[in-house]
Amino acid sequence: MASKHKFTVPFRRKREGRTNYKKRLSMLKSRKLRLVIRPSMKHMTVQLVSYAPDGDKVLAGVHSSRLRKLGWKLSCGNLPSAYLSGYLLGKQAMKQNPGQVIVDTGLLPIVRASRLFAVAKGVKDAGIDIFVDESMLPPDDRLQGAHIAAYLKQGGEGHQFSGYKKKQISTDIPALVGEIKKKIDAL
Repeated sequence: MASKHKFTVPFRRKREGRTNYKKRLSMLKSRKLRLVIRPSMKHMTVQLVSYAPDGDKVLAGVHSSRLRKLGWKLSCGNLPSAYLSGYLLGKQAMKQNPGQVIVDTGLLPIVRASRLFAVAKGVKDAGIDIFVDESMLPPDDRLQGAHIAAYLKQGGEGHQFSGYKKKQISTDIPALVGEIKKKIDAL
């Protein structure tokens, strides 16, 4: 005997918990470019994406490991590297005159002053008009890595800073951020 109840199977990406289609549709209706931010534990992937009916088009993209070629010695997954990745993407995208951009965090939770908003601040500082609440952006001293430098000056006990000690990284992290930023400007 056949069942009288009919049901619809959701799209595969929704079933897998990979896409929120309501949120995506609201962003696409704005007809603005999206700043897509996808962090991992050790890196950040940042892309400027436009909608096309046959598939989204990536206009510019940066992976935080690219900072190594510019002389970045620290982790590529921390707050200053997220800021520099956004700054690098913003400088690349300025050549295309993108107009206003909105932040696309996907299914990630929105946390004030997080790496996601460090990327947005970097893009904004590069000169791109980005739609983001100022209260969500991290303070400048954290973007420069002053909190990491202060912890290292105190002794930096713990596993998370063991790589810094092995590489004998100095506590002048804000100067390193400024140096990398100048190299990005020179590109």
